[in-house]
Amino acid sequence: MADTSKALRNTKQRKYMLELLKSTKQHPNAFWLYENMLGAFPRLSLSTVYRNLGILESQGLVQRLSCSGSFDRYDADISVHSHFYCKECRKVYDVDSAFEKMAVSNIECGGHRPESCQITFMGTCMQCLS
Repeated sequence: MADTSKALRNTKQRKYMLELLKSTKQHPNAFWLYENMLGAFPRLSLSTVYRNLGILESQGLVQRLSCSGSFDRYDADISVHSHFYCKECRKVYDVDSAFEKMAVSNIECGGHRPESCQITFMGTCMQCLS
């Protein structure tokens, strides 16, 4: 039997990473987190950042956003909400949409039982349009 206590232990790096994610609305990627954590953890590796992001995601503390043509982004706001990804500037925004008002459990999925849903709109943001 594998020892999972190390993966579940709340390390200083993981705690710092979660607080950093909670402090921003930028929806950062792993490299942004790595750069912003180096001051506090000079011996940090990028693989440690990815490993901790995977643990935080599996614990339901962050959500991973797959953005077409870009690195995955991360959001510590795990409430039901949609995102908008700008293909020009590559920023990710929280957006209000009608989908948040729908209960996932009430959606017909061909006999399947949905538990969650993640919607990311893609296009050009208002800043890039102007």
